[in-house]
Amino acid sequence: MQSAAAVGLVRPCAARPLPTYPSPCRGAGGCIGGTQPPLLTPRGLRLSARAGLLPASPLEEEENRRCRAARHVAAAAGKVAAAEGAGEEAGGGLVKTLQLGALFGLWYLFNIYFNIYNKQVLKVLPYPINITTVQFTVGSAIALFMWITGILKRPKISGAQLFAILPLAIVHTMGNLFTNMSLGKVAVSFTHTIKAMEPFFSVLLSAIFLGELPTPWVVLSLLPIVGGVALASLTEASFNWAGFWSAMASNVTFQSRNVLSKKLMVKKEESLDNINLFSIITVMSFFLLAPVTLLTEGVKVSPAVLQSAGLNLKQIYTRSLIAAFCFHAYQQVSYMILARVSPVTHSVGNCVKRVVVIVTSVLFFRTPVSPINSLGTGIALAGVFLYSQLKRLKPKPKAA
Repeated sequence: MQSAAAVGLVRPCAARPLPTYPSPCRGAGGCIGGTQPPLLTPRGLRLSARAGLLPASPLEEEENRRCRAARHVAAAAGKVAAAEGAGEEAGGGLVKTLQLGALFGLWYLFNIYFNIYNKQVLKVLPYPINITTVQFTVGSAIALFMWITGILKRPKISGAQLFAILPLAIVHTMGNLFTNMSLGKVAVSFTHTIKAMEPFFSVLLSAIFLGELPTPWVVLSLLPIVGGVALASLTEASFNWAGFWSAMASNVTFQSRNVLSKKLMVKKEESLDNINLFSIITVMSFFLLAPVTLLTEGVKVSPAVLQSAGLNLKQIYTRSLIAAFCFHAYQQVSYMILARVSPVTHSVGNCVKRVVVIVTSVLFFRTPVSPINSLGTGIALAGVFLYSQLKRLKPKPKAA
């Protein structure tokens, strides 16, 4: 491929036809039309007026040399342009890879900080509905800031679309609330071990409501997930039924959200991408949960309540705000990654993220873990990885 600059360097050499000369025709049919075919002369020679071969004149030799040199220049310029194009493509691929790696790093980092700071707050302030409302409040403020400043294109959404999104917002609200209820009752590592059961509920709900029957291999991959979670639960030092069932309810609601998103098929405009959809759901979740907070727990995050409980205001507010920011950030980064990779790659990344969160929380909180508990967690996570790999194998269509 030649660049425009390379083409501009070369002036095409005019092709001059060789003259033909009359010759006597010998015999019938010896010549056609009284002329003989033109003679092709070797390079550097020309035809004289007497049809003899003579060396080309210095002017013609100079022109021939110029044409040959121009052809070499054009070929060299084309190779350079091709090399530059390949280099630019390789450079662009490297930049995209680095960007994706940075997003995965941020996804894991935000998730780690969320779980650590959130657990610290829930230990001293056991009001999960208040804590979840604070997280939706901060998330809504971030979404509004991004829309007002133009960082995120403001979506154009109709009342019908909002009505269709409402069930997604309800299960999203319940899923995050149940997660916080579990984190407040049991260790972070145990909550995330139970949440490894998500594929089981995904397969179950998809079969019931969407009619998507799994392959036998996918069903078999669920066995180590269920078995590993059961083994970890039997040997968990912080086990209690409230924390266990809250984590299970979180699995059900989050997977219901995924099924509902397929079932409802919300019609999206160009401005309603996944990040905007998540932002809208976050704002709706705040309006859904705020009245529930007032009717159940009441406001437990006011300065007066915290001071009466003997808590450090600055510490509680700082940790709550960091946890809330990371809560919104890790979910938004997750959608950004999903826009760049396949669902299978995202699922594998989510499995690795769960491993990272479990290990870091065990180290940070010095959670006592027995060998059998570790084995159960490892089996469950290995089952999740196997499930994510088998999900991309499509069953072959039956021949008619």
